[in-house]
Amino acid sequence: MATIHDVAEKAGVSVATVSRVINKIDTVSLKTVEKVKKAIDELDYHPNNLARDLRRAESNRILVLLQSISNPFYATIVKGIEDVAQKHNYSIMLCNTDSDLIREKNYIDLLAKKVVRGAILLDSEMTKDELNVVAEENDLVLCCEYKQGVKVPHVMIDNYLASKTVAKHLIALGHRRIALIAGDSHLSSTKLRYKGYVDALQEAGINTDENLIYNSETSSFKMGMRAMETILNTENRPTAVFAMSDVLAIGAIKSINSKGLCVPDDIAVAGFDGIEFAGVMNPSLTTIVQPSYDMGCIAMEMLIKEMKEDAKNNREVIIEHELVIRESTVKRFSNIKSQIS
Repeated sequence: MATIHDVAEKAGVSVATVSRVINKIDTVSLKTVEKVKKAIDELDYHPNNLARDLRRAESNRILVLLQSISNPFYATIVKGIEDVAQKHNYSIMLCNTDSDLIREKNYIDLLAKKVVRGAILLDSEMTKDELNVVAEENDLVLCCEYKQGVKVPHVMIDNYLASKTVAKHLIALGHRRIALIAGDSHLSSTKLRYKGYVDALQEAGINTDENLIYNSETSSFKMGMRAMETILNTENRPTAVFAMSDVLAIGAIKSINSKGLCVPDDIAVAGFDGIEFAGVMNPSLTTIVQPSYDMGCIAMEMLIKEMKEDAKNNREVIIEHELVIRESTVKRFSNIKSQIS
């Protein structure tokens, strides 16, 4: 089934222009109208009639797109978004993309159709150029993930510094063979965390071993297990593992235990995100805590401001993270907590 994005691409115009033609707004040139109509006919595109009816009144819905609500990290962000939204009489429409770009773009169509008033994107799969096109005619905020050159307000932590801090913590404990379970390679946050890991090793005089790096497709428990199993099968196994999410780290620990090995005695494990379960599992997980609830609140506040202002801007909010050291990296845990500046 053709989407409004397909029509825009075929006609060589923006999604917003296609929307204007469909709604018979007379700010589009006759030549462009003909191009769009031809594309609509050739693709047999049928606009959503319900969505068109909803255009008659301004929607109070906010679209929230995320990879998977099953990840507790995202769930806490959504709680922050919804709490602020309700205070300002907005409701949220929560949609999972499963890291599927086509699916994400189909949901983004809801903006052009005026089914939703604005959108908050968590870890978007769209490119810089695609995001900028959507942002030209719509109110957007990016949360957790930012691509260089995107002219959209965004809130995130310093992923490079946070990752480097984890790696330096493991190095300080005497580890030289530190494996990395990376996240989605399309995300800039993954690239920044990878760079932080590599730079920390290089500064300590440790060469990066590609055999100890596993690129996961998704940030899931099963993926963490699979990654750790692969890493454990290397000829010279690591003494420590840094996983780019707590969910991946928990899967890694499960895999380590299944081999009869102990954490941290045989292999130390550190995660990233700071989900609630990280502090109560056995062993408790050393991790970078992202203030996820606050991130959600800030993202919604930024979107409300964006929707109320005529001029678009590229506000950036970098919020502090914290390294919380627990039993998964330190044998005799003594309530150690390190604040990152």
